[in-house]
Amino acid sequence: MHRTDRTVLLAAAVALVAGALAWPADAAPSAPAAFVHPGVVVSKGQLDFTRSEVDAGAQPWKGAFDRMMTSKYADLNRMPKPRAVVECGSYSNPDHGCTDEREDAIAAYTQALAWYITRDERHARKAIELMDAWSAVIRDHTDSNAPLQTGWAGSSWPRAAEIIKYTYTGTWANSGRFATMLRTVYLPEIVNGSNSNGNWELSMTEAAVGISVFLEDKASYDKAMARFRTRTAAYVYLTSDGALPKTVPSQNLNTREKIVTYWQGQSTFVNGLSQETCRDFTHTGYGLSAISHVAETSRIQGQDLYATDVGERLRHGLGFHARYQLGAGAEGWLCGGSLKLGLGPVSEVGHNALANRIGHAMTNTATLTQRNRPAGSNNLFVAWETLTHGDNPA
Repeated sequence: MHRTDRTVLLAAAVALVAGALAWPADAAPSAPAAFVHPGVVVSKGQLDFTRSEVDAGAQPWKGAFDRMMTSKYADLNRMPKPRAVVECGSYSNPDHGCTDEREDAIAAYTQALAWYITRDERHARKAIELMDAWSAVIRDHTDSNAPLQTGWAGSSWPRAAEIIKYTYTGTWANSGRFATMLRTVYLPEIVNGSNSNGNWELSMTEAAVGISVFLEDKASYDKAMARFRTRTAAYVYLTSDGALPKTVPSQNLNTREKIVTYWQGQSTFVNGLSQETCRDFTHTGYGLSAISHVAETSRIQGQDLYATDVGERLRHGLGFHARYQLGAGAEGWLCGGSLKLGLGPVSEVGHNALANRIGHAMTNTATLTQRNRPAGSNNLFVAWETLTHGDNPA
């Protein structure tokens, strides 16, 4: 080896080490030099693994695929129902296009997955039809749930678009119009946050991250990731946080009393407790799912948040709630001894990353994940995660 070759190699090694040291564990990850596609929640490697297992008839992937294909979202006769203005009040009341938008977005993602696995172009064309229908019409989201609605639908759209744009060999003439829709209708509603309850802003941030990947918008990606690190730390408690949970500075939760009130009256804090545990497990599941989706997208884009406090919070959050979801009774110190269960199909992504890839023992999470297989959809922004992430080594 020539001296110049050794010098170049040494310089590259120093740069790699310096880069690793320059990204402390508690820092927000920055956008990659070049975005990876498809790269929102699911990667090409994961899609290829899934396809090979389904083709081989292997379980649980074949069963998960069959469940997806018999769902309403995989129906090739599905007709999109776009609206110019989607009006969503609290708990989607009124529901003027809210359910239609969320479900058409999930359907587009479902059809994109079906295309990739089967190579039946009818599914790719249906995904495009759904995306084109909305990009031609929608202008705004209104009413009190507008930020959350935008986050939910905006989480599914880029997953679908990534698969179609980067794997379908046919034409998608209106892909630019779809990108404009994401940039002008969705991103402004979510990228600056809302100061609402934790699951809101985590879902909004998930959408902002996914949309930023599709748009290759590094500034928006960085902005969303910085908010994600702050929000995740304020959503799931670790004993290393100290006597009280971390807070979002803009919310002015500057006394113990304010924090306890914000945590639904819960005053005893243990590893994995969520800001919404004592509200109900369903909303907590939304938050944990969004955390796992952003962490998975970040990993695909080259920075592994699972190795940071994000992974620790997700690991303890899933394990804590899985234990009670599996039937353990609530102790008196927890939510007054009464829990509202219903975690939802939210554990596959985190379990695969933390237990299978990293090797953490996650007994309760594993048991719950197996029990829920094949995981379906929550009809909001979670869909088919046994198929895409269950025991997926890619």
